[in-house]
Amino acid sequence: MSTWLVTGGAGYIGAHVVRAFAAAGITPVVVDDLSSGHASFVPDGVPFVQASILDTTRLTDALREHGVTGVVHLAGFKYAGVSVARPLHTFEQNVTGTASVLAAMAEAGVASLVFSSSAAVYGTPPVEVVTEQTPTAPESPYGQSKLIGEWLIADQARALAGSGAPLRHTSLRYFNVVGSGHPEVEDTSPHNLFPLVLEALADGRTPRINGTDYPTPDGTCVRDYVHVADLALAHVRAAQRLAAGDELAPVYNLGSGEGTSVHQIMTAIAAATDVAFEAEVAPRRPGDPARIVARGDAAARDLDWAMRHDVDDMARSAWAARLHREAARTA
Repeated sequence: MSTWLVTGGAGYIGAHVVRAFAAAGITPVVVDDLSSGHASFVPDGVPFVQASILDTTRLTDALREHGVTGVVHLAGFKYAGVSVARPLHTFEQNVTGTASVLAAMAEAGVASLVFSSSAAVYGTPPVEVVTEQTPTAPESPYGQSKLIGEWLIADQARALAGSGAPLRHTSLRYFNVVGSGHPEVEDTSPHNLFPLVLEALADGRTPRINGTDYPTPDGTCVRDYVHVADLALAHVRAAQRLAAGDELAPVYNLGSGEGTSVHQIMTAIAAATDVAFEAEVAPRRPGDPARIVARGDAAARDLDWAMRHDVDDMARSAWAARLHREAARTA
């Protein structure tokens, strides 16, 4: 039985990956500093090391102690907007942190890596549908740091190509991750659309849409929204294929190919919460393109990627997770 370390495994996405690994018969180990994660998200019985990925020694010790055979690297500072005001912090967490993970893996002889990258590496692409061949042009320190992380991994793989433990890797790029696969795990980010809308409704406030005059079918921005449980399964499949010695592409987009509008999101949330509302219309935000979605053909071919949940599933599961938290708080 293989054992995989999940950095950031106490976070929203990481906790889903941990559960998906366990369900697939892969033993997960979690490393997380709890700067944005929650210890309660780590399932009972899963080894949990509370440490920063910047602590290379602790990482190396964890890899050795638990007999780790591969790493899913999810930990990082993930807020693109905030990264503009905190570039040094962003680069320390995402670039220096990734270098630390790679150093620990080399020291412990761990040779398989699935890296959580981001569609932020594309910036505002010149096309409406992004492929892996679309030029990268990140527009925030966050997007830049993710792209540099991909470069670091590729450079380390080249450096180790002739060694006894060559690095086998792939990077997964995705846009907006939403919903919940387990009611006890929810998105608690103060910057993401779903928790912002649900928080507004819970507080009796009206959610807001930035711009309704875009050249899209309903006038609102269209983006890729993917269910976190689908995303977690793709990480599992990537790990399984690397462990089997299969050749994978260096990067994959986990996208819908079609996208969902902000208006569609609002409609789905209104139905899921049974709260009828008309979103407040605010001006466009500077730099917001009308439509950005990614094709997932390559990931479908190699990683069994599929959109198994629609927008209604996304909204219902996100609301169920919030209700679970409220019930636990009042119990």
